[in-house]
Amino acid sequence: MVVSLLLGLSAGGVWWWKQRLVSETPPATAEQNAATAPVAQGPGEAGSTATPPSAAPSGAPAAAPTAAAPVDPLSAAGLSRAFIRIDGPMETAVTAAAGPSVGPALAQVVTRTLVWWVDVPGDLRRGDSLDVLYEVRPNEEPLVHAVRFTSNKTGQTHRTYRFQPEGDKNPRYYLPSGEELELRLENSPLEDYEQVTSLLRDGRRHKGVDFKTPVGTPVKAPFTGIVRRKNWSFRFNGNCVELEEVGGKHRRALFLHMDELPRSLKVGDRFNVGAVLGRSGNSGRSFAPHLHYQLEATNERVLDPYESHRTYRRSLAASHRAAFEAEVRRQDGLLGTPVAGG
Repeated sequence: MVVSLLLGLSAGGVWWWKQRLVSETPPATAEQNAATAPVAQGPGEAGSTATPPSAAPSGAPAAAPTAAAPVDPLSAAGLSRAFIRIDGPMETAVTAAAGPSVGPALAQVVTRTLVWWVDVPGDLRRGDSLDVLYEVRPNEEPLVHAVRFTSNKTGQTHRTYRFQPEGDKNPRYYLPSGEELELRLENSPLEDYEQVTSLLRDGRRHKGVDFKTPVGTPVKAPFTGIVRRKNWSFRFNGNCVELEEVGGKHRRALFLHMDELPRSLKVGDRFNVGAVLGRSGNSGRSFAPHLHYQLEATNERVLDPYESHRTYRRSLAASHRAAFEAEVRRQDGLLGTPVAGG
């Protein structure tokens, strides 16, 4: 009996000691649980062994960082560049440099800048060089941003840059001096426009000056005159007006491709210089909004408006010079080094 009592007390003591150890052991922390928990696997990773990010396989070389591809400044700017040497017709040379899909149209657009320095094509010489910075636009003619032209006729390198001063309605081309490339007409039929797209001396045998301008731009009388005709040969001229000068040289001014004329405008109406005749448009045989302005003598001889009007060049305001000079540096950087011999 004594032995049985001692064995029972001994077993009870062991049970009491184990219970005390369990009650005094602290619960596992969240970090410890996470360390021992199985790692969740993403789709397609079943059966793989997860490795902590910091635990690279022993002896494996570290992965080299991938070098970023160099960024082409021209592509980043959305522009293209053509280096051209004149050895024959200019269109042929431009097409060889820019490709057949862009070259012919680009040659016409570039001509609009060259005509302010030389007669085209008469003054072009073999060995002349052109560097052109331009933008290709779907379903539109190329947009020229900068031109550098080295002429054997003038012995100079001419430059022009497209720039839009803050607050101005239209971008225009400027010389490095800050003057506009294009001459302006005193008593012009348009106060403002984007660009002169055709001149009498540009080799196209056009009889007037074409001003690229949005539909609805006010068209003004360049002299005091009387309306002699309106809306004749509509298929080609569209809405049009002929104004005959009162006194002076009795010149006649023709305005073609206008917007619908005011109902009040009649043959015989008198307009003083600067009075609004109507609005520019895109009517008749016209492929883009513009105004065709044509001057004729009394014998129907076509006159050059840039010889009949006084002309001037407008300059950038001083407040715009810093921005313009920064743009010149940017475009010169994209234009690159002149072509050999240029």
